[in-house]
Amino acid sequence: MNKKKRDHFNLLCDIGELADLLTDAQNITNFLQNTVKLVSRHLEAHVCSIYLYDEKSGELVLHATIGLNPEAVGKIRMNPGEGLVGTVFAQMKPVREARAGSNPRFKYFAEAHEDRFASFLAVPIQRGVQKIGVLAVQHEQVDFFDEKDLMALRASASQLAGTIENARLLIDLFPVSEASSGKIRRENPGLIKGMTASRGFAMAPCTYFRKSHTSLLAGNAGSRTPYTMEDFQTAMRSTAEQLKDLQSKLAERLPESASLIFSAHFMILKDPKFLDKIKEQIQTGISPPDAVRTVTRHYIDIFSASSHAYIREKANDMEDLGGRILKNMIRRSPREKIKGKGRVIIAKTLYPSEILKLASDDAEGIVLHKGGVTSHVSILARSLQIPMVISDHPALTDLPENTLLLLDADIGNIYIEPDEKILQQFEIRNAARKKAARLPKNLCPVTHTQDGIRIRLMANVNLLSELETAKKLNAEGIGLYRTEFPFIVRPTFPSEEEQYLIYKRLFDEMGDREVTIRTLDISGDKALVYSDASSGANPELGLRSIRFSLHHRSIFEQQIRAILRAGAASPGLRIMFPLVSSLDEFLEARQVIYDCAESLKTEKLPFHENPRIGMMVEVPSIVEIIDALCREADFFSIGTNDFIQYTLAVDRSNEKVAAYYRSCHPSVLRGLARIVRAAAAAEKEIAVCGEMGHEPEYIPFLIGIGIRILSVDPYYLPFVQESISGLRLSDAQKHAEQVLAEDTIKGAQEVLTQWAEQHKGPGKK
Repeated sequence: MNKKKRDHFNLLCDIGELADLLTDAQNITNFLQNTVKLVSRHLEAHVCSIYLYDEKSGELVLHATIGLNPEAVGKIRMNPGEGLVGTVFAQMKPVREARAGSNPRFKYFAEAHEDRFASFLAVPIQRGVQKIGVLAVQHEQVDFFDEKDLMALRASASQLAGTIENARLLIDLFPVSEASSGKIRRENPGLIKGMTASRGFAMAPCTYFRKSHTSLLAGNAGSRTPYTMEDFQTAMRSTAEQLKDLQSKLAERLPESASLIFSAHFMILKDPKFLDKIKEQIQTGISPPDAVRTVTRHYIDIFSASSHAYIREKANDMEDLGGRILKNMIRRSPREKIKGKGRVIIAKTLYPSEILKLASDDAEGIVLHKGGVTSHVSILARSLQIPMVISDHPALTDLPENTLLLLDADIGNIYIEPDEKILQQFEIRNAARKKAARLPKNLCPVTHTQDGIRIRLMANVNLLSELETAKKLNAEGIGLYRTEFPFIVRPTFPSEEEQYLIYKRLFDEMGDREVTIRTLDISGDKALVYSDASSGANPELGLRSIRFSLHHRSIFEQQIRAILRAGAASPGLRIMFPLVSSLDEFLEARQVIYDCAESLKTEKLPFHENPRIGMMVEVPSIVEIIDALCREADFFSIGTNDFIQYTLAVDRSNEKVAAYYRSCHPSVLRGLARIVRAAAAAEKEIAVCGEMGHEPEYIPFLIGIGIRILSVDPYYLPFVQESISGLRLSDAQKHAEQVLAEDTIKGAQEVLTQWAEQHKGPGKK
């Protein structure tokens, strides 16, 4: 059989080509038609069809096809479980037939004109737990499609699922005060001290982040200006171009976002019902801005009233889109002009997805009212290198727009309208900073203490964009790859194929170096807006981390399968479970890996057959069973942030109890020492990947109790290596013994401080 000389898998997963499908389409129907053309071309199929599930009628409906009779679109309908297509949808499993007509489940539709087609292949279109429809291909040749075609079709369905979901939603949807610009009401304090969330420096006019242009949608700006239909259409074109540019920028900076973050925006722009309703109102004499507001609010009301959380979340997309259209339409108003590109953003709260949008808009810095320095919003800001300070000072709520702010996020200071003296000081400091940035910062390939003890330095990585920095700094590998961001930046759970593409790039980038992937770690500060997993009075003690994964096994299996497949050729693949609290949990999670390996073997897909399997040490319940866990786990990594939080019963993101979050608490330090001793006795690797790993006062203690692997954010690698190179192991061990002998927080802190004063290292004055 002379076929299969094509690399259609990579072609179908090319984000540029998929993005063009959407941005170049004239409307929703055109987009779906372009999709079937693309898939049929790459698979060399004679037929490609998209069937979407209509929730109102409970039927699968043919919405686009190439190869079948185009007049059958909208007419061919079937119930879930009916016919081969209905079977795929009901079971959410692919169907591949050499001769479709010989299958007893095959249902013949005369209006389709499909008599001459023999081979049949179909896969479900699904986003998380939401069933969307079916993508099917057919060919005249018997037994034309093979396993590679199945993988390619599944990959393309996964990549397109989010956008097709938006299309289906819109198809089924219808049956037919700005900040004060006057004086500051409170006294200008001049200097506000906050907490550093992401280091850096920014000086720019401030602006308030108001979710999705709420003020524009609620106000009447532009209503009295004689705008025309052409103004509306121009605003629509400008909005489409802006979204396309945002999509491109995000794909470059954050490959994890490459599943079309703005697909809902684009799909609404293509919806003729949305456009026609606005045009109808304009034609009746309503001003274009008011027409946009009215129709946008109508959509928002419909989305907000849905019983489905993932649909309610689309109200945010609708607000954002409506606000963008209005902003483009009334941009000629002098009051709406904003001078300069950069801004320091002041916001009460932010979702991680909103941080991404601010990054794509080139925000200079962020002042956040609520949140913790270890939250995912803060971690993402650090990954994107956006300076961010957290402060709830009341003066920050009513500064006039465009007030000049100087953000010194290195130490957490916010200067309001700084004077010349302060500006000069920062100009001198920044000149020195730029000079220092030009100096080489590569680590020595191997790190040793002063007396020759080897310490391995690994990198904690949140985003693929950080890999280049880790490699430039000669990190020995990835000690912690956090997998949450592919989940955070999407509107629903990413599919196996979407995760596979991200993890594959991770392993390709790191080559032979060790890579430790932590499975999904949902928690209170890393909530998924489309999941209720972190809901409840205390989400930190709820259905989070490994508990969530074991509770939703299908989602867990998709992640494990993607990891095993992506790391098939990696010699250094390690899988790590977060927040394990019992031996039972670890064994159950490990069994999922074994089960996924068996299924991949049965499917004859390449995968890593023997990954090392370890766990995070984060809860005090582990201390008493550490010996049993050492008999089962291949390695351990201590997440000091959570270990401290749960040992001391302190919510680390709650500023009111921040003073009780003490790393030097004797129970914390003794617990760490006991865990390290047990791992050493069992000859199991144990690392530290939490904040303590880069804190200068704790590095000697950690080395002294036996830690030989530190995994830190790439930014800290040069400093940590320099700190270690000045240590002698015998001194560190003696220091650790002195710290552990203290029974009080005060006593332990004094010993730690005394050491720091006697051994002033890099960064000390």
